Amino acid sequence: MALKDNSSQNRWSSRWLFVLAAAGSAVGLGNIWKFPYIAGENGGGAFVLIYLVCIALVGIPIMISEVLMGREGRSSPIHTMRILAKKAGRSQRWALLGWLGVMTGFLILSYYAVIAGWAINYFWLTANGTFDGAGGDFVAQAFTDLQADPMRMVAYQTAFMVVTIWIVGRGVTAGLERAIQWFMPALFILLVVLLIYSFNSGGFAQGWAFMFDLKWDAVGPEAWLIAMGQAFFTLSLGMGTMMAYGAYVPEDARLSTTVVTIALLDTVVAIAAGLAIFPIVFANGLEVSQGPGLTFVTLPLAFGQMPFGAFFGAVFFILISFAAITSAISLTEPALAYLTEEYNAKRQRVAISLGVVCWVLGLGTVFSFNIWSDVFVVGELNFFGFVDYLSQNIMLPLGGMLITIFAAWLLPRDMINRQLGISSPAVSWAWRIVAGILAPLGVLAIFIYTVWPLIQNLFNL
Repeated sequence: MALKDNSSQNRWSSRWLFVLAAAGSAVGLGNIWKFPYIAGENGGGAFVLIYLVCIALVGIPIMISEVLMGREGRSSPIHTMRILAKKAGRSQRWALLGWLGVMTGFLILSYYAVIAGWAINYFWLTANGTFDGAGGDFVAQAFTDLQADPMRMVAYQTAFMVVTIWIVGRGVTAGLERAIQWFMPALFILLVVLLIYSFNSGGFAQGWAFMFDLKWDAVGPEAWLIAMGQAFFTLSLGMGTMMAYGAYVPEDARLSTTVVTIALLDTVVAIAAGLAIFPIVFANGLEVSQGPGLTFVTLPLAFGQMPFGAFFGAVFFILISFAAITSAISLTEPALAYLTEEYNAKRQRVAISLGVVCWVLGLGTVFSFNIWSDVFVVGELNFFGFVDYLSQNIMLPLGGMLITIFAAWLLPRDMINRQLGISSPAVSWAWRIVAGILAPLGVLAIFIYTVWPLIQNLFNL
């Protein structure tokens, strides 16, 4: 069939709406808890500096590659790869790279919706004062009870999926843009509210020191690998999202400055989240813990012990929910764009169909915490662990590495120069070196670092 070019329709109304949409995709659950923690544990300010270098050498080049390919192809990631392969005289098998991205985003959304549902549940629990004056055992048991209750988890997973599918089903202007115009400013306002409270909590100096003291003695090769991994994963790279969003970017938007702006916004939110969270933790004499333990145990305990804790706790969890929704929208878009183009189907119907399939797949994640907790797919990985590992540690890095290699070395150089506004041969070669050599090598290092432990376990090395 002839591929439908959406160049005359489905465009972001302005460059800034694309910036907000892409930043919304990048700002997710990982920004709220993961970046601040790994920064504090791996050198503080020294790690932040290393992370910024990795953003410049790994994250930004791959994001630019994805966006420019999307804008050149003006279609879904799968069709874009077909179009670009034809223009470049390359094999149509490169369309498999588009498929890889679409499938990766779909798998991630299936469990992301479940975890986002936890945040929605905790918004309600915190707002109605469930944790007011509660002790550590009560708060920990509340999280355990949630994970042990599949019906409650399914209910909140369903609510989250319904909101996500309703938004994306309305299209770029009425759906994506409208949601971004509301959710992103609200996210920034909520973050500022928490920052103001944290500044006056009594633990701000401790939180600042935890994140920004230059602890070079804590920096080793592993810290560099962690920084590269965070730089890659935080920007929603390797899953076709930026390629799909890039298809809607106006021709007059400068891609390089636009992508740098997105990366800076993502980094600022991650740092601000740390400065909002850790002072509260330290002010209440609590232990810093990673991941769900910080978000769903430590912080509810802290909010339960502070004045107006129910209000600020509710603000925190609605902040997380908003961040999750903006990310989920972007995870849905690549598959949705492909199916509407390929079958000339109504967007709303495709969105509902995708939502149902993703919801069913997400049941595997729900059950992994209770009735399937002792069912293992590979080694010690249950269903959730396997889907998470496959998508995050294998499919994402592989997709990101191939995208930047294709963009740097296989696309015609005049196409790249036109999309990026490059007129100097020296700048063109510098781009090839960074995007075609340094960035892929960085992602390869991440891939080996994350996959090697699994290989060791499987083969008892």
